[in-house]
Amino acid sequence: APDFMVPSEFNPNIVIEAKLTEDDGTARDKVTRIQHLHSLSIAGQLRGRKQFEVIACIAGRGFGVRREDMKKLLIATRGKVFTPKTLDRLVDCTALKNFRTK
Repeated sequence: APDFMVPSEFNPNIVIEAKLTEDDGTARDKVTRIQHLHSLSIAGQLRGRKQFEVIACIAGRGFGVRREDMKKLLIATRGKVFTPKTLDRLVDCTALKNFRTK
């Protein structure tokens, strides 16, 4: 299961995968998982379900080793990749802003 689903696992509008890794093998596995979530979102939309937004929160040397994996990650999340330096923008730059309380 994904790390976070908003608002719930039964009605996901947003799916967040988070990973801290120092090795490129673990990072590669997480990228593959995120690509799969993106595919599930598109498949669901084709079956009449609402497409969910896929977001990645990543940190660690493992993600900086393989540039091609980072490209795949950016494509699968449509640029919704956050690191510790950009985590403060997570809500404002994603559909999470729609769930902000007033």
